[in-house]
Amino acid sequence: MGTDELTDNDYAMLANFRFRLRQFLAFSESRAGEQGLTPQQHQALLAIRAAGPDCATIGYVAERLMVKPHSASGLVDRLEALGLLTRHTAPDDRRQARLALTETARTLLDRLSHTHREELRRLRPMLLDLLMGLGE
Repeated sequence: MGTDELTDNDYAMLANFRFRLRQFLAFSESRAGEQGLTPQQHQALLAIRAAGPDCATIGYVAERLMVKPHSASGLVDRLEALGLLTRHTAPDDRRQARLALTETARTLLDRLSHTHREELRRLRPMLLDLLMGLGE
């Protein structure tokens, strides 16, 4: 623990920062639900899309969602059953499956990502003020 003392302002800033993060998460959960997805399904689709072609695996999804591999496997199974992703055997390691979004998932994720980006743009000044309040 650092030697400098926390001030009342530090506690207020930390509490406010966590509150704003929770507000964003609540926004995100609501928007995912409107599209028929759980927050975890939305997060998995986003992680797979962000990984780029031939990079997303169950292990990658587990790491990005901070869950156990067997939990990520079940999540991937459900997304595949919903027609939102496909699995392909990795050409360099036949024991490993690579994950790819379907067109349906890409369209869904595109809608969600546009609204999330707009919300982050709306929150940016407030979040920057909070982060600037950290000081050195």
